[in-house]
Amino acid sequence: MGTASITVRVLFFGAARDAAGHDETDVALKSPANTDSARTQILSQYPDLQRFGNSLLFAVNQEYAQPEREIHDGDELALFPPVSGGSEVAQTSVCEPQSQDFFELTTNPIDVGAIARRIVLPECGATVTLDGYAREWTKGRRTLYLVYEAYAPMALSEMKRLGVHAHEKFDIAHIGIVHRTGRLEIGETSVVISVSAPHRRAAFEACAWAIRELKRTVPIWKKEVFEDGEIWVEGEGATTINP
Repeated sequence: MGTASITVRVLFFGAARDAAGHDETDVALKSPANTDSARTQILSQYPDLQRFGNSLLFAVNQEYAQPEREIHDGDELALFPPVSGGSEVAQTSVCEPQSQDFFELTTNPIDVGAIARRIVLPECGATVTLDGYAREWTKGRRTLYLVYEAYAPMALSEMKRLGVHAHEKFDIAHIGIVHRTGRLEIGETSVVISVSAPHRRAAFEACAWAIRELKRTVPIWKKEVFEDGEIWVEGEGATTINP
């Protein structure tokens, strides 16, 4: 009698995609399977992924997965290096955001003022808006342009979770986050976070907290393209690509 197996769809992002040589593929896993056993089997099939060590992150059906998470036939697995700000990510649940909050990905240029005005309401005394944009120089190397890549459905889910937690932690009225993907020229806006609150201190604190959490948990990756090469920016170091 043969060994039972299940088939899952595996997605690769960022430097992990470069290492695997695939955007996505179907993989037959031995059953029963969990995240830990799936990791072992997939890394044996794609040994170049082993260079990421324990920093390689897994998601199952668009949620960060602990090692014991069961995997079933037809599940979607995603493998990716740490996002730009960190790699220690706990499994979390997503609650419903406030009705006037918004969380979006776009490939179009972002109008920062228009984003801020979406949460300027009569009951609020302050709106704080962060405008993150592509800089030209990084540690003495000249950047030509940036490329942002997102695991879109999971990124939106994580942004909504972040918004819910912002309301729990701070006395704010509304929060909006818009992140751009694709190629960005120097000086173009990559992310806008706008927070409105009855008082300015809560708005400042929530905005600062939100950008830290976004860089830590939301699956969006940045590639810097320099005059002399490229690099994926990751939370625990980076993987260089030769020009």
